[in-house]
Amino acid sequence: MGSVSAALRITVNGAASECPEGLSVEQLLEHLKLPAARVAVERNREIVPRGARERVPVREGDVFEIVTFVGGG
Repeated sequence: MGSVSAALRITVNGAASECPEGLSVEQLLEHLKLPAARVAVERNREIVPRGARERVPVREGDVFEIVTFVGGG
């Protein structure tokens, strides 16, 4: 039998999603191809400060709201 890569079930902006185990919030943004410098991240109803994203792990069942900032005028 081959080994199966483990995936976590999470929710991103109301939609069920999966991501690899062992990611930080920063790595999740990369996985989702989102510009880390231009988004705000809420995990389980708490804002994840930009400086903490590399230290905050993504866990099974986490609920994320990710908002992209759009410039303009």
